[in-house]
Amino acid sequence: MNRFFVDVDGRDIGTDISITGGDVNHIKNVLRLKVGHEITVSNGRGRDYTCSISELGRDEVLCRVEDVNDNFAELPVEVTLFQGYPKSDKMDLIVQKMVELGVCRIVPVFTARTIVKLDAKKAAKKTERCRIIAEAAAKQSGRGIVPEITEPVTFAQAIEMAKTLDMNIIPYEEAEGLAKSRQIIADVTAPSSARRSLGVFIGPEGGFAREEVEQAMAAGAECITLGHRILRTETAGLAVMSIIMFSADRDN
Repeated sequence: MNRFFVDVDGRDIGTDISITGGDVNHIKNVLRLKVGHEITVSNGRGRDYTCSISELGRDEVLCRVEDVNDNFAELPVEVTLFQGYPKSDKMDLIVQKMVELGVCRIVPVFTARTIVKLDAKKAAKKTERCRIIAEAAAKQSGRGIVPEITEPVTFAQAIEMAKTLDMNIIPYEEAEGLAKSRQIIADVTAPSSARRSLGVFIGPEGGFAREEVEQAMAAGAECITLGHRILRTETAGLAVMSIIMFSADRDN
């Protein structure tokens, strides 16, 4: 069922929800939905409304609430990805796939080995593009929220943001000990774990500089290994998030 995000609360069965903005054109001219067709409206805070379209206006689509349910697509661990800014359009892919896998926030980070140079105007444009991609991915994957995409930050700023989280991990090609890494992931995703927020640091092309890894560890991050292979920046985060998703997800 097609999903749309609308900032609404307290809707009961039989009440109406108004959809405006770009979704109106998408509903009418791309999906070609008609009066009577059912859609899902999410309030972006974990509540889903099953609705039937009752009116297709020029600038508004009205839909009638037929059912109300909680959304169970969100992981019990709130994951923030601190992604070293990659080259070309790799960030588009990273945002799309990480949203599908359950990340709650993506923070692009300029690191010592970041190749991309952006002025404020270009950074804002790329951020807005990533936010559009995140919303589309959230719709496609049935998420109950649209993950946040922040403006790019420095590595030092990322460390300060990470300090507000319950735990942070940083995959590093020179880390050793698969058993220890597995235990760290098991601890943060265990049902009884008190940790509810997790930061994941992923380096850009060329990885993190050693001093950055040391700075993250000094701030409390756990250094882990992903095995004996060197993964690309667009692969490493997906590998980590896949492990977290599979380990943390619970039956409804």
